[in-house]
Amino acid sequence: MKVTVVGAGNVGATCANVLVHRDFLQEVVLLDIKEGTAEGKALDTWQQAPIDYYSTKITGVTNDYAKTANSDVVVITSGLPRKPGMSRDDLISTNANIVKSVTENINKFSPNAIIIVVSNPLDVMTYCAFLTAKKDSSKVFGMAGILDTARYRAFLADEIGCSPKDIQAILMGGHGDTMVPLPRYTTVAGIPVTELVAADKLEAIIQRTKVGGGEIVNLLGTSAWYAPGAAAAQMVEAILKDEKRIFPCCAWLTGEYGLKDIYLGVPVVLGKNGIEKIIELKLDAEEKELLTTSAQHVKEVMDVLDNMKVTA
Repeated sequence: MKVTVVGAGNVGATCANVLVHRDFLQEVVLLDIKEGTAEGKALDTWQQAPIDYYSTKITGVTNDYAKTANSDVVVITSGLPRKPGMSRDDLISTNANIVKSVTENINKFSPNAIIIVVSNPLDVMTYCAFLTAKKDSSKVFGMAGILDTARYRAFLADEIGCSPKDIQAILMGGHGDTMVPLPRYTTVAGIPVTELVAADKLEAIIQRTKVGGGEIVNLLGTSAWYAPGAAAAQMVEAILKDEKRIFPCCAWLTGEYGLKDIYLGVPVVLGKNGIEKIIELKLDAEEKELLTTSAQHVKEVMDVLDNMKVTA
């Protein structure tokens, strides 16, 4: 089994590092456009192998997609962060052109690969990759919900004073301020979270989760990478081990939840065929309204991309 991670920045390098530590792949290829970056990080990670005891080979390359040929899964982390003075539309245009180019190269050398998108703005970049790849939507999807859910679970673990391992939760909607946490579907070792956390504290945790990425940017001056990289790696493992894991992922909806022709975070079953099933929860009226609002926000951004005709 072979996996390529495109983009050797913090998120991509972390994803590759986590994957080799899981030690179930034959090879991980780390690719970047900046000369020496992927090679250096791959070499450093390979030198870690005798210490941390894994055998998965990691190779770094500069823009040589031939070395990525016949990858089973490709993780796209490429793209620029939003800079001061840069409008949302500027960011969409710049990163869409990058994601389009990457996806075209993936199609050329690994036509059967499953594509996981991590680049931001997440929902619209996943849409961009889907339009470019021209393959079934079960093979092109985005990583957001696992990260957002992990933040929510971590905050709850602190509040309750328990292991984050014991918290199960689901979040839906777009990756950003309009995400939809679902306390009704949150449990702690099978116990409803509402029995362990007061309503006001739970609401505060939900609000903190919604701006979880921004909190880290404010502290570090740049985006998070450990949790995002690990989240993408978890998706890769679920697919290639055919684990049938249930995760919230950015998936293409064709009528589920009353929504159509949109990429949005929903619970799915991940296995060897990519997204094998989209799970439809029985949302109450308030939850449905929140999801619809989130979908409208995402659709507006998707329309911006459509109007740019980047993928035409």
